[in-house]
Amino acid sequence: MEADPTFADVLAARDLLAAHLPPTPMWSYPALDAAAGAQVYVKHENVQPVGAFKVRGGLTLLAGLTPAERARGLVTYSTGNHAQSIAYACAAFDAACTVVMPAAANPAKVRAVRALGATVLLDGANMAGAQTRAEEYAAAADRLLVSPGDTASLVAGVGTAYLEILTARPDLDAVIVPVGSGTGAAGAVLVAAELAPNCRVIAVQSAAAPAAHDSWRSGSCVARANTTAVDGLATGRGFALPQRVLRAGLADFHLVTDAEIAAAQRLLATHAHTLAEGAGAAALAAVLTRPTEFAGQRIAIVCSGGNASPAEIAALGAA
Repeated sequence: MEADPTFADVLAARDLLAAHLPPTPMWSYPALDAAAGAQVYVKHENVQPVGAFKVRGGLTLLAGLTPAERARGLVTYSTGNHAQSIAYACAAFDAACTVVMPAAANPAKVRAVRALGATVLLDGANMAGAQTRAEEYAAAADRLLVSPGDTASLVAGVGTAYLEILTARPDLDAVIVPVGSGTGAAGAVLVAAELAPNCRVIAVQSAAAPAAHDSWRSGSCVARANTTAVDGLATGRGFALPQRVLRAGLADFHLVTDAEIAAAQRLLATHAHTLAEGAGAAALAAVLTRPTEFAGQRIAIVCSGGNASPAEIAALGAA
C-alpha cells in the first residue's frame, strides 16, 4: 500500500511545480457575493494549461519518477481532466502515455488528450470498465499503471492549489472542494491542518455519483451507481488513499444535484465572468443550496476546471 501523503510532500510539490506552473488567480466578485450571501473567493484552476487543477498532480508524479519508470510508459484511466494532466506531464517529460476513457467520454476531452500526444483507448460503459481495461493493458504491455485516486504524488501536487489559497487567505471560514476521486479534497485537508486549522474543508459531489460521499460517511470505501452527467465527478467507487486523509480532517461532505450544478455554472458565467465545467461549479452549488450554513462567511470555492462540453456551453445560453 502506498504511503499517505503529508504536508511536507505538498511543500516539496510546490517547489517542484514552480518551474512549470505559475500560481493561479483567486478573485472575489461583488455580484457573486450578493447572490451567495457570503464573501466568495473563486480559485481559478480553470486557467491551467489543460484547463483544470489536475495538471499539478500529473507534473508532480512525472517529476518524481525515475528515468527507468518514465521509459516504461504510463497507463491511466479517466473521464477527462486527469487524462489531460497525465498526458501533459508525459509530454513534458518525454514519456509514452496511454489513457483509457469510457466509451461515451466527452469528445472534446478525448481530442484534447490526443492533441497532447497520448494514445486514447475508448472502452467501458463507465469509469469501472475503463479501469479494468487499463489494468489489463498495463499488465500486458509492462507499463506503469497510475490510479487517479490512490497515488500519493497526485494528492501532493493538487494540494498546492490549497497552499496558494490558504497562504493568501488564512482567515477563511471554509474551503469547498469538488470531489471525483477525492485527491483535491485530501490535499486541502493536509494544507488546512497546518496553515488554517480553523478553516473548515467541505467536500461536494453530485448526488448522482455519491461513492466518495458515502464512503466518507460510512468509514469504508463503497461502490455506488454513477449516473451523473458531470464527468469530472463521475466516479463509482471510493478511493482508499484520499478517503484515509479525508477521515482525518474533512469537516463535512455535501451532495448537490446535477441541476443545481448547472445553475451554479450559469451564475459563474454571469456573475464571475467564468466558464466552468460542471465539476468546476459544484463548490458554488453547495454554497447556493445551503445559504444559512454559509451566510456572511469568508469562503473559497475551487473552480476546478473549465473544460465545459459544447452541450454545457449551449445550455448556459439557453437558460
